[in-house]
Amino acid sequence: MLYKIWQSVFKEFLLLKRDIGGLITLFVMPVVLVITVTLIQDSAYQVVSEHKMPLLLLDNDQGNVSADIKEQLNASDIFEVVTDIDGKKLTEELVRDQVYKGNYQLAIIIPQHLSRDLNLKVEQNVNSILSDFGVEEAGVVSEEEIPTKEIRLYFDPAAQIAFKNGVMTNIDKMVSQIENRLIYQSFEEQLGDTKSFKADASFISFKEMVPQTRQKEVVPNSVQHNVPAWTLFAIFFIIVPFAINIVKEKNQGTKVRLITNPTPYAVLMMGKTITYLIICLLQFYIILAVALYLFPYFGLPELHLHGKLLEMSVMTLFAGLAAIGCGILLGTIAKTQEQSAPFGSTFVVILAALGGVWIPVFAMPYYMQIVSKISPMNWALNGYYDILLRNGTLKDILPEMLLLFLFFIVLAFLALIYDKKKRFV
Repeated sequence: MLYKIWQSVFKEFLLLKRDIGGLITLFVMPVVLVITVTLIQDSAYQVVSEHKMPLLLLDNDQGNVSADIKEQLNASDIFEVVTDIDGKKLTEELVRDQVYKGNYQLAIIIPQHLSRDLNLKVEQNVNSILSDFGVEEAGVVSEEEIPTKEIRLYFDPAAQIAFKNGVMTNIDKMVSQIENRLIYQSFEEQLGDTKSFKADASFISFKEMVPQTRQKEVVPNSVQHNVPAWTLFAIFFIIVPFAINIVKEKNQGTKVRLITNPTPYAVLMMGKTITYLIICLLQFYIILAVALYLFPYFGLPELHLHGKLLEMSVMTLFAGLAAIGCGILLGTIAKTQEQSAPFGSTFVVILAALGGVWIPVFAMPYYMQIVSKISPMNWALNGYYDILLRNGTLKDILPEMLLLFLFFIVLAFLALIYDKKKRFV
């Protein structure tokens, strides 16, 4: 039995050795994919974090409030304020046209008399509060009704909703801070207090706490997210050559000759499983070597392993088993390569989309988050993240490994039952 398994493994390696195109698909394309996606995503992060975004600002107010808004926008690490285009004074029509054409991502229109009306509204509110406490007002304040003001935001139609929400939140926070400062200043003036309330001082601040390994903080980066995700995509893509291999053997009569040796179908599948498990590990180690030694030359962040190679390798083996299970079932059921190749490719793309390789699961609609839990890629990706980003051990990833192994067992069993039924019908 062991001899037959060994010979089956040897046969698979001989077939792969002669298939140059298959070797390129299995080893070269995943590396190119990981490098390309990581470079693109890391560049996107740098654009957001390191390069300021041009922002059109049309100031119809020309008061202290609009000056504060402009100062805070300039002081931010996100925006670069643009108040004219090629020396041409901004108008709302010009601003709208430039943004809707995609020349600028964002424009802010500050309404007329914003500073005057906001100061007057604050004074009215402060006087009303002081009068309720029996404090004599320092001056006469107009009681006229002040209409609400509207700061208009224009976004590029192609801008994502998350970007729009983030910008609106920041602008709202900025205006609220200015309004609070005016309220403090008004109280000081009315009460005649020489002490400052220090309205600009923030009493509550935020600090992100990240996992630590060996007393060093491990800050997640694009490499730690992309290497596991696209390694999984490469591993699961072996479904296509694996299924094609099985279909070829059926159509060329190789399978019949092997079985007449006699060699059980389970032994043949075991030989293929061992071969492609080795390929999965090789894919993983090649991508890992690229991430560790080649990525720094592209200016990409460092991949932090911190002694997690064993856990990552074990996770890769079980992810490979799940992919092989899919390949065995597809190759057993499919009758032609034209059936197996398109279906296998599409199936991998669907699993990747559901598993969170392209879009994070938390960003999906609620019902899709539930559906994503059936994707073996999601199980494997969570296992990788537990190891790399959450300092997990083998014990922590045991549930994911069991799910992936059961997935392989079920699919391989179904393939064996189907093959046996077809041969004896």
